[in-house]
Amino acid sequence: MATLPSGIKFLNCGNFIANEFTTSSSQMDVVSPWSGLAIGNVSMSGSNEIELAMNAAKKAFPLWRATPLKERCQKLFKFREIVLQRIDNIAAYASAESGKTHAEAKAGIMKGLEVTEFALSLQNMDSGGAMDVSRGVTCEYRREPLGVVLGIMPFNFPAMVPLWMYPIAITLGNCFIMKPSEKVPMTTQLMAECMRDAEFPAGVFQVIHGGADVVNKLVEHPDVKAVGFVGSTPVAKLLYSKATSFGKRALTLGGAKNHLMVVPDADEQITVRGVVDSFTGCAGQRCMAASLLIAVGKVDHVIDKIVAQAKAIKLGEQMGAIIDQAAMKRIRGAVDQAEQDGAKILLDGRLAKAPQGFENGNWFGPTIIDHAKPNWSCATTEIFGPVLTIVRVNNLSEALALEAKNPFGNATSIFTTSGAVAKMVADNATSGMIGVNIGVPVPREPFSFGGTKDSKFGACDITGESSLDFWSQLKKITMKWTHQSDANWMS
Repeated sequence: MATLPSGIKFLNCGNFIANEFTTSSSQMDVVSPWSGLAIGNVSMSGSNEIELAMNAAKKAFPLWRATPLKERCQKLFKFREIVLQRIDNIAAYASAESGKTHAEAKAGIMKGLEVTEFALSLQNMDSGGAMDVSRGVTCEYRREPLGVVLGIMPFNFPAMVPLWMYPIAITLGNCFIMKPSEKVPMTTQLMAECMRDAEFPAGVFQVIHGGADVVNKLVEHPDVKAVGFVGSTPVAKLLYSKATSFGKRALTLGGAKNHLMVVPDADEQITVRGVVDSFTGCAGQRCMAASLLIAVGKVDHVIDKIVAQAKAIKLGEQMGAIIDQAAMKRIRGAVDQAEQDGAKILLDGRLAKAPQGFENGNWFGPTIIDHAKPNWSCATTEIFGPVLTIVRVNNLSEALALEAKNPFGNATSIFTTSGAVAKMVADNATSGMIGVNIGVPVPREPFSFGGTKDSKFGACDITGESSLDFWSQLKKITMKWTHQSDANWMS
């Protein structure tokens, strides 16, 4: 029997402004994907709450930017320790509101803390630079914060994705306003408590809840200097256009249709585990999930074992729930359409039964669609569920040509025991993140996260060294103090 993590209590989630939690008159229920029952509520903000947060951030910024980098890091060290102390409780709420298993929710927090640790390393690596560029002339650069910056978060990783943004942005001296998904506010509530207890100054980190209207008001606000976003491609494209039209920096990460290529010499054990974990992990609700398996040549022996292993997954134990009924309808519709188009359903998640005790939750089993045509909807659109589509090709050149046509560019993986094959894919694939015998090729820090094509709008990546240039700007200072008798044209 599947069990929701213990210790879950009904949680009222308010805005976090100037280190205080406040509630709005308008509330929305937080419904658990596990049970279909309300497990909390969230304040839906208006213009007044936005202005309060902006004013607090503007007030905090001058002192925070003047705080030495090492002192900012001391606050972040304390935050990290508090999160580790509370990680099981935070993971329990993240699981309850997002549908993840407890293990997946905890792993997401740990991955986010890895980015936090990268932010902590800035005190020892990002020291600026200065040199004598000519006789009596010195050039220097300093990395300086932008001001008030904004992060707009998705439902699927309520702890990890925010931790991609605010530890780096705040450590660089910015004041950060976070807009979580209204579907998963409870994790944010608990993380905000950690920030408060780490004694960050009031206004440095704030949370504003709400829907699309709040997002638009925040993005348009004249005090916001940069906008970070993770979500679907249509929204990413829209927000990038909106933010840049107002003269703001924007880095918006969209969706994906990740291609996993399997060739006949692939190691069966590594391939089966890698593919199954990729498309069923987090119930397929992640931008790095395997969506399309490109079967190169005769690989039915591997596909048969993928089907068998996916079929054995127990809902509620090894795989979590779907976020809401709208997503359930979309996923079911995608499978229905594939069947109508003529695909063969090797494993049908529409028939899966809910775990005992959670019959009113949102449950959809692992699904494998075979013999799809490359132009069918199931092979081209992001289903965002535990659905793997198989397209068959004759050789690796056809596989790479298919990958090149993919409008998305998050991830491409190759399963092979041949170094030459792996190199060919790594050299020619068009995605931003490449895996060799890795089903979810998310780089570890300090290697950055970021895709290409319609998976990313804007320059830089969201983590790693590349992110520093997004959340800050370089000030260049050229100095001369004395007259040089031997001056040349530069001095």
